[in-house]
Amino acid sequence: MNPLHRLASLFATLSLGVLAAGCAQQPQRVADDTLAASELPPGWNAPLPHGGNPARLAQWWQALGDPVLLELIESAQRVSPTLASATSRLAQSRATLAIAGAANRPGLNGSLSAQRGVSSASPTVATALQASLDASWEIDLFGANRATASAAEARLQGATAGWHEARVSVAADTANLVFSWRSCRQVLAVLQADSRSRGETARLSALSAQAGFTAPAVSALAQASAAEGRARAAQQASQCDSTLKALVALTAMAEPTLRERLQGGSDATSPLSSGLLDGRAADTQPAAMPAVSSVPAEVLSQRPDLYTAQREVAAASADLGAAEAQRYPRLTLNGQIGTLNYTSQGVTTDLSTWSIGPLTLSLPILDGGRRVANVQAAQARYTEAAALYRAKARQAVREVEEALLTLASTAAQKEDAAIAAAGYSTSFNATQARLTAGSAALPELEDARRSMLAAQTNLLQLDLQRTQAWIALYRALGGGWNTDATLPPDSH
Repeated sequence: MNPLHRLASLFATLSLGVLAAGCAQQPQRVADDTLAASELPPGWNAPLPHGGNPARLAQWWQALGDPVLLELIESAQRVSPTLASATSRLAQSRATLAIAGAANRPGLNGSLSAQRGVSSASPTVATALQASLDASWEIDLFGANRATASAAEARLQGATAGWHEARVSVAADTANLVFSWRSCRQVLAVLQADSRSRGETARLSALSAQAGFTAPAVSALAQASAAEGRARAAQQASQCDSTLKALVALTAMAEPTLRERLQGGSDATSPLSSGLLDGRAADTQPAAMPAVSSVPAEVLSQRPDLYTAQREVAAASADLGAAEAQRYPRLTLNGQIGTLNYTSQGVTTDLSTWSIGPLTLSLPILDGGRRVANVQAAQARYTEAAALYRAKARQAVREVEEALLTLASTAAQKEDAAIAAAGYSTSFNATQARLTAGSAALPELEDARRSMLAAQTNLLQLDLQRTQAWIALYRALGGGWNTDATLPPDSH
């Protein structure tokens, strides 16, 4: 037999053998649904608000009845670079899915050509007009293209969740700044009142010292106390202005406009005083509740970052299947339809053709271990994605538990803090009255003042801490995210 024929025969035999082996052993994808359920607890160990139902947080901002806050959240989301990046990633994922899906469909290319001239075969001037359609289709025997498309679809779903996560994050950051500014202004009002009180005490002490009724050292103490009060108020005012400027950067609103909007909104609508966050206005459930076993599963469906991580595991699983499929034969079918009109000396000849084929079987024989290495790399990426998912699941549990613990702790401290603030205020007023009557000394008054100021500030800080814990819980539960929320439109 001719050596060339023997080589062709060997190639054909090897092709059939590899194809049969491939059909008998299809590449297996890793199951992406078996994830980290064991990583989640059966129930929370901290008390849960809202009956353990995160769906009640979906309209959380609207339930606060604060139109200024809603306006600022909308403005921040409109100009947020984080949200813009998430929107861009979403558009890129849509395009990637379209590209991956195109690999599963036949491709068709058309061409047109015209030529006029003289050749050695035809010494007369001739015109050739040609048109053709060339088709090609890779028959996805082992699912490599389908797996690639599945990976692209999973990443698109993850990018969609990432867009929701960006919205939740921007809303929470805006709310934290708004409530921090309002709390700062409340503390500033306390410090300004304290500064005025210290100033009045210093003025009276100076008059008394000038008349010889009070020792100069007592007047000096009063002046020092007044200066300390003014410094504290100035420092607090600077902190409030810094918070306001952070809001300006986040919302892109002009500072005068933003200041006017914030000062125009009543602080009575703040969670610091409204009672909405305790559930008294919209929820009949008490703040402290026993563990609810259904919440961990609901967190998985509510947190966009967890959903994104789960979709990345699915995508890595599909990538592994695609890499495995590349180790097996590939089958490609081609076809062509062409027409050629040849005109010479007034005679036109039609040379149209069509063909189906060739049907090409590509066999990976020797590649230096490249395909096996690709499979190993894909397996490593899948292992990494699964580990990251489990880590995110544990982090989600931690964030919710910490927010719940802070809510429970601040609720337990709030009543005692209010009693302490009221008691120290009463003590200060009584000491001030005794000082006026001459039965108390100024150092005693300053001690009472410090205690009263610390108690009042602590009460306001507890209110802010509780508000921030509610916002943290809102973020930890995904902000009421669901897959039906309106997405940016597809530009195509």
